[in-house]
Amino acid sequence: MDFNAFDNGVNMQRFSVTEIQNTDSQALHQVEIEPAILLAESGSSYVIMSIANYQQLIDRLERLEDLAIGQQAQAALSISRMVGTEIFTAELQRLAAMDGNG
Repeated sequence: MDFNAFDNGVNMQRFSVTEIQNTDSQALHQVEIEPAILLAESGSSYVIMSIANYQQLIDRLERLEDLAIGQQAQAALSISRMVGTEIFTAELQRLAAMDGNG
């Protein structure tokens, strides 16, 4: 499995399973089901999750961002009184179709 595909351009620190298991093996079993909070003695806290849960979270975020952008574009279009709105709309649809294929 290519773990680099899951970092979405963010430089994420990686720990071996052994490092986490040495801390608390129950944590790994829990994060397979749902994200869990990892507390450090310093008072810091972290969320750990399985790659599958992380990918679902990223996919959902991307869908929500796309929906928000689409709603903003639709609102702008509905109040637009510019000449050539049909051409502009057709170009937006063409670009969106290209983005969906990428």
